[in-house]
Amino acid sequence: MEARDIILRPVVTEASMAGMDNKRYTFDVDLRATKTQVKNAVEEIFGVKVVKVNIMNVKGKLKRQGRYEGYTKRRRKAIVTLSADSNEIKLFNDNNEN
Repeated sequence: MEARDIILRPVVTEASMAGMDNKRYTFDVDLRATKTQVKNAVEEIFGVKVVKVNIMNVKGKLKRQGRYEGYTKRRRKAIVTLSADSNEIKLFNDNNEN
């Protein structure tokens, strides 16, 4: 797998945004990706030094629409910790143009 196939999207939640202050970034990754693959992909894409990768599998939630039931898509979440001397990852543009 290529690096852009492993890292799917950043997870933007209140908890993940608080972790960015400590250089901990959260990404949705491919279901088959390993910790080593995630580490190499983040280092290649963003040009940073990764110290630690924690991965968790998130089950799909049960959702109902009237009498029909189904599950949301399951996913795999990776929390990546960068080294202290590493650059920050820019997830958002700083353009204030409206």
